[in-house]
This record gives sequence, structure tokens and C-alpha cells, in this order.
Amino acid sequence: MPPGDLTFGFDNSYRRLPERFHARLPPRSAPAPKLIAFNRALATELGLDAEALEPHAAEIFSGNRLPADAEPLAAAYAGHQFGHFVPQLGDGRALLLGEVIDRHGQRRDIQLKGSGQTPFSRNGDGKAALGPVLREYIVSEAMHALGIPTTRSLAAVSTGEDVFRDGRLPGAVLTRVAVSHIRVGTFQYFAARRDTEAVKQLADHVIARHYPALAQSAQPAPDLLAAVAERQAHLIARWMHVGFIHGVMNTDNMTISGETIDYGPCAFMDAYDPMQVFSSIDRNGRYAFANQPPIAQWNLARLAETLLPLMGDDVQAAIPRATAIIEGFGSIFDAAWQRGMRAKIGLSPDEADQEGADAALIEALLDAMHEGQADYTLTFRRLSDLADKPDDLGALEAFRSLFANTRAVDAWLPRWRERIARDRRPAETRAAAMRAVNPAFIPRNHRIEQAIAAAVGQGDFTPFETLVKVLARPFDDQSEHAAYMTPPLDSERVTETFCGT
Repeated sequence: MPPGDLTFGFDNSYRRLPERFHARLPPRSAPAPKLIAFNRALATELGLDAEALEPHAAEIFSGNRLPADAEPLAAAYAGHQFGHFVPQLGDGRALLLGEVIDRHGQRRDIQLKGSGQTPFSRNGDGKAALGPVLREYIVSEAMHALGIPTTRSLAAVSTGEDVFRDGRLPGAVLTRVAVSHIRVGTFQYFAARRDTEAVKQLADHVIARHYPALAQSAQPAPDLLAAVAERQAHLIARWMHVGFIHGVMNTDNMTISGETIDYGPCAFMDAYDPMQVFSSIDRNGRYAFANQPPIAQWNLARLAETLLPLMGDDVQAAIPRATAIIEGFGSIFDAAWQRGMRAKIGLSPDEADQEGADAALIEALLDAMHEGQADYTLTFRRLSDLADKPDDLGALEAFRSLFANTRAVDAWLPRWRERIARDRRPAETRAAAMRAVNPAFIPRNHRIEQAIAAAVGQGDFTPFETLVKVLARPFDDQSEHAAYMTPPLDSERVTETFCGT
């Protein structure tokens, strides 16, 4: 592939926004790039020639050799970080190469993460260590396989140079794909500067790109706020259905498109605890598992503040409408959460929750799981097996064995059996529906750490490759990989996860 033939078919709409939206610069070169992973299926989905691209992937996805139609830029944004507003953040270690139209007609960003300093680096080196790159590759692709809206990972490349954090670590670059990288913090950046014109341009861009049905709206700003709130409500519910804890839900980490972004100190729960925190920087539990819905609502209120000047000449008059939209988030989330949890315990979507009885049944199970320190993922997966064979003593014991204390769950099981007996579906149909929403495999923290340790410590990427392969089929019974289902031993337990910076 001669240099002049290297094009991705970019159509870079964000670059066409005014200069104050971004800084234009090339990536820093990597001295000895080496390809770690290349997502051929995603490349094909993006309309790229994966076979022709792969031999040159290390050079391309390290930033050493750009497609001829790339127009790299670092986007400007602000954000509330742990509740404290920072008026300028921006892409401090990432560059948007450009946008492609994929095979489904969807516009997608292709971004290098860890490609060197930008004007937004704030004295950082703009580079990424290998461990966080592998973590994001593993978890983002696992989230995609779980059916949760997320950024994707196209490639991971080691750079051949070290970066310095707490010590010397191998450097790497992740190529991230997103429907867009526009965040709540992007709106905040311009609102903080009282640049209403830029806020309006950004809102118009977002509507055209993500919410085209609103283009003819008589009141596009409040309708945009409502649409973003609805997507976020459904996203957070889906996180919680699989026990995911983002770990750093700052406003600069909430996308306007409704995709999960920035897998820093994220983690999946093992034993259920609604106040579980893994992030080493979340000292007060702001972003604990159960706090994610109210934090999402708080973030959306910050978005609403930026959009108020677009809701009419009288900002004060616009506040009640914006407030009503934000307050409506809770009911949208609750409905999405209950719908997903009902499916997880085998209740038909066609049946109504009469007087909240199903909601109470779900809460009783969660309380039993908390009391019994039961594994979040395996509880629902083994309940699926029990639904298939309700009289099988082996299935019953496999379920009960997850609970250190079975008092509460033993009281719950007869209530559950009585409830599902009213479901007219055959047992095998119900169980199959449950297995389709209750994964057997999640990115368990200890498995991720083992893969990172092998890669960083020994240069062995086999555990990483195996983990990515297993997690691509989270709902399948993979007997040959059964060990990847199990919770960690006490000696393997991960209690803290760390930000990639």
C-alpha cells in the first residue's frame, strides 16, 4: 500500500466547526510501534479494507503514518470533576483523526488515544501506558458484546517507549471508535465563556448528527435535552443490569450520543453491594454503583444550564421546563431498570407489575444477595438454570451455594416460584430468555489485572487475547472457558482500580 493510497474515506464534520472548537495538530511519532490487537470485524464494519490495512496497522494506529485524508484535531471541552468545575479540559492525550460513514450509514469517529501532548494536556505527557490501553480494549469490546452502547476499540499498539506514572511503564496507543466524542463538558466549555453562539452551533451539530428528527422541532433545545436524558436513563439502567460501575462519571465523561466512554477506573461487581466503589480516586463514594442514576441526573442538570439561553429570550421562564425534563429522568430510568430486572428474573414483558409486586420481588432478591454476599453475575445466571429445571436439586444447590447466608434467599425462592408459575411460557422458553440477558461471562477485575500483569511484566499477550475472545460471547455456555465465569479467590480480589492518567 503506497503512502498516497492510504485513505479512510474521512468526512470530517467536526473539523468544519469554528476554530475555537478544537486545536489542529499531528500526533507525536512512536519510535518502535508494534501491533498488539487489531479488530478486523470492526474495521470491516467501518468500511475499511481490513486485509489491506493490517500489515500497516502498527504504523497507522501509532500515529506514525496517517491516512492522506486524516485531519487530526484535539477537541476542547470543560467538565465537572467530582463536582468541581474545571473550565478547560479537552483532549489532552487524544486526537480525532476523522469521521467515516460506516456500512450502516452511521457516522463514526476514529480517534488515537495516547498519541502525545496537545494544547489541552495541562502539563501531562499526552501518552498512555500499556495497562490502561489493554483495560479499555477489553472492557469496551465486552460492553459491546453485552449489547450496551459504548465506544469501541479498533486497535492497540505498543509504542516502543516508556511512560512515567508511579514508575516506568511501557507506552501504548489505543484507537477508539465512537458515534461521537461530544460530551456534556463540550457544551460547558462554551457556556462558561458565555459563548452562546458556539453553544447554538454545537447544539445544531449534535441535532444533525445524533437526533435528526429534532431538526424541524419548534423548540429544539428542550427537545434535545429530553432526548439526551432519555438515552442516558436507558444507558445507566443497562450498566446496572450487568453490575457495571463506571467509576468516574464526571460531566466530561458523559456523551451526548448516549455511549459509554472513558474506561478508566471502571469495574464490574463480584459480590453485590449497592455502595460498591472501586475507583482509587473516588474517596467519598460519589460514583458508587447505586449512585450512578442520581449522578447522571445531576450531570444532565449541568447540560440543561448550558442550553437555557437557547430556550428563549427569557432564561428564567425556561427554567421550569428544563427542570421538568431533568426531574423526568427518574421515571424513565426506573421504568428501564424495572423492565430489565424483570427480564433477568424471568418475568414476561407482557405482564403488568400489579401494585408493584414485581418491583418488591426484585428488591427482595437484591437484599438477599447483599446479605448473602452473592456474586451479582452468577446469581442471575444460575437462576436462569433453575428456571429451566425448577425441580432439579443440583440447579437449586448451585444457586444457593452462591450465598454465604441463605436465610433471606430461602425465603425469597417460594415467592419467585409462585410468581413465575403465572407465566404461561414453557420453562425452557423462559430460561432461554433469561440466559439472553444474564451473561455467564463479564470482564472480571482479577482477570483483567492478570492479563495486564502478563503483558506488562512478561510481554505475554496470550491472557489478553484469550480474555477478549471469551468476552466476545458473554451469553454462551463456553465449557472450555468455565474458569472465566468464577469470582476471584480472596488472594485474587481487586479492591481498587486506577485512572489511566
